[in-house]
Amino acid sequence: MTTEFKSAYGFERRDVTLANWRTAPFSRWSFQNLREIVPTAEIRATAEQPETALESSPLLDAPLDTGVADTKTPRAFLDYTHTDAFVMMKGGRIIAEHYAPHCHVNARHIVFSISKSLTALVSGILEGQGAIDPDRPVTDYLPEAKGSVYGDCSFRDVLDMRVSLDFEEAYLDKMGAFARYRRATLWNPAEAGTPTETLLEFLLTLKKADRAHGGRFYYASPNSDLLGILIERASGRRYIDLFSDLLWKPLGAKNHALVSVDAAGSARSAGGVCVTARDLARIGQMLLDGGTVDGRQVVPAAWVEDMKTAGDPEAWKQSGPTFLPNGRYRSKWYQSGEADGAFCAIGIHGQWLYVDPSTETVIVKLSSQPNPLDDELKHDNFAFFRTMCRAAT
Repeated sequence: MTTEFKSAYGFERRDVTLANWRTAPFSRWSFQNLREIVPTAEIRATAEQPETALESSPLLDAPLDTGVADTKTPRAFLDYTHTDAFVMMKGGRIIAEHYAPHCHVNARHIVFSISKSLTALVSGILEGQGAIDPDRPVTDYLPEAKGSVYGDCSFRDVLDMRVSLDFEEAYLDKMGAFARYRRATLWNPAEAGTPTETLLEFLLTLKKADRAHGGRFYYASPNSDLLGILIERASGRRYIDLFSDLLWKPLGAKNHALVSVDAAGSARSAGGVCVTARDLARIGQMLLDGGTVDGRQVVPAAWVEDMKTAGDPEAWKQSGPTFLPNGRYRSKWYQSGEADGAFCAIGIHGQWLYVDPSTETVIVKLSSQPNPLDDELKHDNFAFFRTMCRAAT
């Protein structure tokens, strides 16, 4: 007998496990239902206000050269790139929207490393309140980091991914340090004969590489999980409460968000946040508006300007980038370095928040892309966003 669940997703709910939830085809369901896979905590909006999707989006069905063969319209491109949800705003108004048959407007989708960029916004608000000084050492906030890689780096090094960390971001690793990391976050099943450790315990075992802190850009997710712990220590408040009270409620988010947590309740601030596409688009609009929402300052304007302009292009070039050749990275946001001033937050498996100030456009694309990285698709997506922004002018 074919169940309703299998008709919707192509597999049974019992087929989705902790061991396979990030793989296709199971990710089509699990990326929107994280709380059934791993422990989560709720990030509350002021009140839940379920939304209704646009009835039609003519822009998505108009002929367009997407740059990818056999995708003659934006909607065809979205289907080709495993899109679950797509929202496009211009001038603060939603002008196009798309949801795959297995997704919907109020689905809270995991955004993976976009979580880093959202956590950095909370950090920026605390910085504006004087609770954080990014030039201070990490050990001023987390004394037990002494002796680890974080024992002699600054808060700013953590924000800008310039920690000299001996760690490889190997997403398909099943046995090494990255697999240990995933087990500590409760994202992977426990392995017989391996020690059980919390996220913080794992982070404090990490060692320094053979170079100084503050040098080249070196992408490593543990830095951003540490950031979530640092803002808790600096403020004396839980991550979920900081996120809710400082960012989510002032933003006017319409749905509660979620974040996955480890066995000690530490938030997976590097990759475990789940939000709706529309609420994520509101983040982009807020940044486009200089950190304001309805005339109220949410994120300090000076912090937003610094994030958009102060990244070190030389640190980026020294990393040997295969993406954004003119780019920069600042406070966990990517700057394109192009004339349009576009900046973005990116997560594995095809998660994007793209902001183009030159056309006042915000694009959110949430996906269940089978390959977590897929450099070719990353380039295709970025080119598609630029084309869409021009098409909407």
